[in-house]
Amino acid sequence: MNTTTKEIKVWDLLVRLFHWSLVMAFIIAYASEDDFMLIHSYAGYIIIGLLLIRLIWGFIGTKHARFSDFIRPPREALNYIKDTARFKAKRYLGHNPAGGLMIIALLVSLSLTTLTGLGAYGIEGSGPLAGWLSDMGHFGKEAFEETHEFFANFTLFLIVAHVAGVILGSISHGENLVRAMFTGTKQAD
Repeated sequence: MNTTTKEIKVWDLLVRLFHWSLVMAFIIAYASEDDFMLIHSYAGYIIIGLLLIRLIWGFIGTKHARFSDFIRPPREALNYIKDTARFKAKRYLGHNPAGGLMIIALLVSLSLTTLTGLGAYGIEGSGPLAGWLSDMGHFGKEAFEETHEFFANFTLFLIVAHVAGVILGSISHGENLVRAMFTGTKQAD
């Protein structure tokens, strides 16, 4: 009986750097929201840059980084979640259908968070949109700020769900998915 397990590379360096940089930038942005606007806005700019890089890498990156590898119909994601709850879900080397759906949800929510943040900042007369939005007045400012806050909190909700899914997936398949996002490797099938 062979007791050694072969590990294979799944997550490339760019995906791992993106992931952990995004985690840190979001934490900084979320924690600094009202009291440290300069830090908050720089963290937001970093998030925008990271999202753009990930969008490009989703089309030209390595196999498991590409959107075509993990975007599945919502029904497939729902079935995967049901199977996971029964500890009968199929194991995937890359993202499973629910994880793929979560990535898309996080990318969309983070994009809306940063765009509305840019809008709110622009209305205040700062940032790259200031020239276009600084005349919008109080109602425009409130609308952008409330929408920005909603999507920031919705993103936080998605993150909590993502972490829960990672924990459940790790238990269900007997593998440390957090470790895999640091090392880039997973056990071969």
